[in-house]
Amino acid sequence: MRPLEGIRVLEVAMYGFVPSAGAVLAEWGADVVKVEHAVTGDPQRGLRQTGAYRVEGDPNPNVEHANRGKRSIGLDLANPEGKEVLDELIRRADVFLTSFLPAPRRKLGIDVDDVRKVNPRIVYARGSALGPRGLESEKGGYDMTAFWSRAGTAASITPPGVEGLIPPPSPAYGDTISGTNLAGGIAAALLQRERTGEPSIVDVSLLGSGLWAMGHAIALSMHLDQAWVAPALGAHGSPTNPLSGLYRTSDDCYLSFVMLQPARFWADVCRHIDRPELAEDPRFVGSEQIAANTAEAVKILREVIATRTLADWTERFATLAGPWAPVQNSLQVAQDAQIQANGYLIRAGELDLVAGPVQFDVSTAETGPAPEFAAQTEEILGELGLDWDRIIALKAAGAVT
Repeated sequence: MRPLEGIRVLEVAMYGFVPSAGAVLAEWGADVVKVEHAVTGDPQRGLRQTGAYRVEGDPNPNVEHANRGKRSIGLDLANPEGKEVLDELIRRADVFLTSFLPAPRRKLGIDVDDVRKVNPRIVYARGSALGPRGLESEKGGYDMTAFWSRAGTAASITPPGVEGLIPPPSPAYGDTISGTNLAGGIAAALLQRERTGEPSIVDVSLLGSGLWAMGHAIALSMHLDQAWVAPALGAHGSPTNPLSGLYRTSDDCYLSFVMLQPARFWADVCRHIDRPELAEDPRFVGSEQIAANTAEAVKILREVIATRTLADWTERFATLAGPWAPVQNSLQVAQDAQIQANGYLIRAGELDLVAGPVQFDVSTAETGPAPEFAAQTEEILGELGLDWDRIIALKAAGAVT
């Protein structure tokens, strides 16, 4: 049994951020009903082009990533009969999950007080761009604006002298991180309700999540009154540690060393690169000497590591004691044996997707494909006790799809 089996989540949300929270809750066992606009559905369904990458036909990973494992109902929330259906769903739900801005929530009658009138015990969870308080709380935004740019990552990751800024590494990067944060908050609120009987309002913003992701650097910056600055492109990672940085292989790939105690691992690295004599080299004996002669050590390591391919070094360094990793692209990770062994990639219908990062009882997550638009409308209405005559009447009125 998964931890959230029996929990009902009503998702009134669009695009990537908040729906990705629903996807995580679905992986944890919740029954997530996705409410979509009765005519257009979630606008994310129309996303075919992301940068240089275009998807033709279905399944569409742009939709599947954040909507796996849910059921979909098409509802016109502005239609009084559609709102009646929504209220029935609210009565049965444990969680109301939304990405709608405050003004539309008030207009549609789905703000906190509106929902709590229907179901006083419901956990009300909302994802926003900039948080629920302050002068800009009514504004919208995306992960590129609120998470990546405003919260400090873009400026911190872009090296000095580079024009513009380095963009996020993938679509919905900040959305997915923020959605996982929101799912965790919802789980905590459900536990509190079980213990005390009191439901919570759960808030997660893209801005707050972006700040949390940058938390270590921001703490240093505030303490030292000095903004975090990325190293120049091509620079070694540490000026005092040759075993903390990137090294290019003969096939133009990279290895990442992060051995924060270089004296502890230096001799082992020397053996693995077939240069055991360097372990006794007086320039590199002890932490102080290694730090003082980092530039020379880096030069030697760069020359040696450039003689073999990434695959060769990956095999050779399998027994290396210190932390290191191959620098892999988004296609190479799918072939990584450690990723496969841990079930970090899962099958969802016709697609392979990345699983949510939380596992329970050392088991691989389970999920299903994202629903087609309004695919479960009749099923969900039937669970509310509506007969076919009523369902047909609602469809004829445009209240449901």
